[in-house]
Amino acid sequence: MTKADKIFKENIRTIMEEGVFSEKARPVYQSGGQANSKYITGSFAEYDLSKGEFPITTLRPIPIKNAIREIFWIYQDQSNDLALLNDKYNVKYWNEWEVANTGTIGQRYGAVVKKHDIIRKILKQLDDNPWNRRNVISLWDYEAFEETEGLLPCAFQTMYDVRRVNGDIYLDATLTQRSNDMLVSHHINAMQYVALQMMIAKHFGWKVGKFFYFVNNLHIYDNQFEQAKELLRRKPSHCQPHLILNIPDGTDFFKIRPEDFELVDYAPVKPQLYFDLAI
Repeated sequence: MTKADKIFKENIRTIMEEGVFSEKARPVYQSGGQANSKYITGSFAEYDLSKGEFPITTLRPIPIKNAIREIFWIYQDQSNDLALLNDKYNVKYWNEWEVANTGTIGQRYGAVVKKHDIIRKILKQLDDNPWNRRNVISLWDYEAFEETEGLLPCAFQTMYDVRRVNGDIYLDATLTQRSNDMLVSHHINAMQYVALQMMIAKHFGWKVGKFFYFVNNLHIYDNQFEQAKELLRRKPSHCQPHLILNIPDGTDFFKIRPEDFELVDYAPVKPQLYFDLAI
């Protein structure tokens, strides 16, 4: 059992046994009806990527390729344009959050990255002084939220620090998320931000270190309880998956491509489980 599988099962048990039900839930299911959930607050996990600990479960297949493509859309293209996401990356699930026939998700995610020139600033700060303690990406922009409608960012903050260990420099990352669907998107969000961490580390020729993951509201929707029970019954695969970025050290952040990533030794348990998306 991988560390991610152990944490996954522990979180499911905790939510199902100790969680409380949401009230006045905002989301609705695609099939109709209010999407209530059972949740806990303050979930934290730590993975040492340098030791092969990756935050991806083997208990069900995780669509990591689309997750990584989404990261490129947000942080490299710095876009909120759904046509770009659809046509360039063949990722369609964000279409459900299109704002008022604008072809966008509103002033969110990539639009905020572009507005504040966030990536170039972070790269410059790390280049000027890798040991500075101000490497923060925040997508929580009240001014942008007032400009347009749109889903408020769930994974909204990342922070970066470096450590020198025996002559090698390691890049650590912390992801903070206000809300997370434990069964559907927990490992999708974690792995895509590990990919972003790897891109930044590769830009400087550093090694990836630790990945810290904090979720404020971790939940399971009320129409997923049977899937939760099934995941608890499943025995994890014996594989030890890890993500590789197959490019030379020092490759410019903006020249990295989604196809440069490879998820190896990943043989998740099947069949896949399906979920009614909460919008």
